[in-house]
Amino acid sequence: MTTSWLPVPDGTDFPVQNLPYGVFSRRGELPRIGVAIGEYVLDLAGLAAAGLVQDRRWFAAGSLNAFMVAGRPAWQATRSRLVELLTEERHREEVEPHLVPQAEAELHLPVEVSDYVDFYSSLEHASNLGRILRPDAEPLLPNWRHLPVAYHGRAGTVVVSGTQIARPYGQRRAPDAQTPTFGPSTRLDIEAEVGFVVGVPSSLGSRIGTGSFREHVFGFVLVNDWSARDIQAWEYQPLGPFLGKSFATSISPWVVPVDALEAARVQPPAQDPEPLPYLQVAEAWGLDLTLEVELNGHVVARPPFAGMYWTPPQQLAHATVNGAAVRAGDLFASGTVSGPNPEQYGSLIELTWNGERPLILPNGSARTFLEDGDVVTLRASAPQAEDVRIGFGEVTGTIVPARPG
Repeated sequence: MTTSWLPVPDGTDFPVQNLPYGVFSRRGELPRIGVAIGEYVLDLAGLAAAGLVQDRRWFAAGSLNAFMVAGRPAWQATRSRLVELLTEERHREEVEPHLVPQAEAELHLPVEVSDYVDFYSSLEHASNLGRILRPDAEPLLPNWRHLPVAYHGRAGTVVVSGTQIARPYGQRRAPDAQTPTFGPSTRLDIEAEVGFVVGVPSSLGSRIGTGSFREHVFGFVLVNDWSARDIQAWEYQPLGPFLGKSFATSISPWVVPVDALEAARVQPPAQDPEPLPYLQVAEAWGLDLTLEVELNGHVVARPPFAGMYWTPPQQLAHATVNGAAVRAGDLFASGTVSGPNPEQYGSLIELTWNGERPLILPNGSARTFLEDGDVVTLRASAPQAEDVRIGFGEVTGTIVPARPG
């Protein structure tokens, strides 16, 4: 098994098989790019200044975007060099000065988010929402099994883990009311998701086929797509989510490279009917990720990502099939990850069945939707070929009261 000369705790999210990228700083210093290894951040700007890694002004930067544009050959070369520096004892003396304890590092939004799209790719989640919201109709709408349904989100409100989430205002109409009222959302929810970040752009009018996914996508992040269900329910017909989603989306500070997840790739569920040719994938692109949803320190769900009906290459192919261009920093989220069992549901609207079955937390308190002061943390892990697991870190948000206008 590949091991680092740097002591790495057992069970860490960040063994040498992972090496996710992020942006960090210490007090009084400018943000720059680093890689997580064990309990440390390896300062790539410092390594580059010392001549230990190739750098074309990629790493002394406040976002990963310039490095992501460099493309897959640069990503692979950098990753190989980092593995060499961290596993060969002869490099220890020159690398150690560039290790920063994570406890001393402030983590920033890792990418400049250019665009944000959120899909709806879990069969179980879509079916549950159909049963909840349209109990007398078929759970899935006719298009769902033919294309990856999505909405276009707001890039400017994507925030890094740890950012407080203010309860949003909006219009909402009670089921027995004729007219809407205005005020803070009373049905604030989470959505446990996994997203991928585009590195290499495409040109307007071109398409990205499912076989070109690795050439364009830099890596994966954890996503919590906060949702105001009462605002969403009133506004979404006929054009879909808007204010019920656009107030905040949290992502993890670490971007796990595509190459770190090769061992996690599995065959996704069978698709029936067979997708149209542009959505067909020659490789197995399900990902065997286990998510964990924690509410106020208590794990309430463990959604399995391997069961997602629509896969990341299909999502990217569909998003560009009309000729839409992608840019470095584009974020594509999976939609809520849910499994077939109640303990695998990735949202409170499912876990409480739209408030009918409150969650009882260990302290005896009940939740249907989020209350002010609640803390939500998402985590995820994936298997590696060398009998270790790698993780995504975490994405955490605390609900604070609605701010006065």
